[in-house]
Amino acid sequence: MRWLFALLLLVAPTARAQEAAAPAQPQVQPQPQLQPQPQPSPEPTPDEVLAIGRDAPGRMTVPVKIGAQGPWPFTIDTGAERTVISRELASLLALPPGPRVRLTAMAGTSEVDTVRIPEITMSSVSGTRIEAPALEGRHLGAPGLLGLDTLKGHAVSIDFERGEMSVRRARKNWRSFAREPGEVVVSAKSLLGQLIVTDASYRGQRVRVVIDTGSALSMGNSALRARALKGRERLNPVTVTAVTGATLIADYTQIGEVRFGSLTFQNLPVAFADAAPFKRLGLEDKPALLLGMDALKLFRRVDIDFPNREVRLLLPR
Repeated sequence: MRWLFALLLLVAPTARAQEAAAPAQPQVQPQPQLQPQPQPSPEPTPDEVLAIGRDAPGRMTVPVKIGAQGPWPFTIDTGAERTVISRELASLLALPPGPRVRLTAMAGTSEVDTVRIPEITMSSVSGTRIEAPALEGRHLGAPGLLGLDTLKGHAVSIDFERGEMSVRRARKNWRSFAREPGEVVVSAKSLLGQLIVTDASYRGQRVRVVIDTGSALSMGNSALRARALKGRERLNPVTVTAVTGATLIADYTQIGEVRFGSLTFQNLPVAFADAAPFKRLGLEDKPALLLGMDALKLFRRVDIDFPNREVRLLLPR
């Protein structure tokens, strides 16, 4: 029995949250710093550039082919160890069954069935002989999701202004281009294939941050909650639905002064819960944050370089 890990989630507000007043808009504030002269970044080839779509919760999707069939819009999930496919699409393609595995999702760990995908292709990126958990499409919010087993060894660039995404194979220790004006570069470490930024803090205390494009919102653990909340903040309960269909209730609010590299988030929306991924990553007792799409889409462009463990964020104009 093997363990897999998926952070993709859907979020629905409870009645109390729906009635709450509109929160302040989240902001990112760069700290004063010298900007080096920019050098040209490697331009993606035309077949590496993809138009970004949106799934039901508003996360990013890209066209994916399975074998010679498709394409179908898969959600990009940098917080998931494995690629996942909906049962409906797996049935349509008559994919053969694989072994049962233990899957850690936002609301807990459970045993799930897998199917064998002979080949999956996205632009110039492809993977073969993938054993993918097969889950209900209504819980995925899309026909499937692309996890780290497909994205590893690559650099992903998400351009929100142009509505495009490029994926290119990255060489380790490649440092041929400097920052653009307004670009923040943050180093990370790799844990279970995921990028965890350690150069982050909340009011002076270190916070571990996981970059998670598969999460519609940012999630914080109890250790961060104890630091950020003093009992006076208004909390709104939200129901978080994991890819397995299991749910948990999280307390949703906004926090400020979250430093991330050389920038600071203000009014950052965060849902607090003891979600299973924190324990899976060994972060249940340390202040930690899953940085979701609600925060990432504040930037003009987000570059995630897995081999070099680097995240680049292009600030708003």
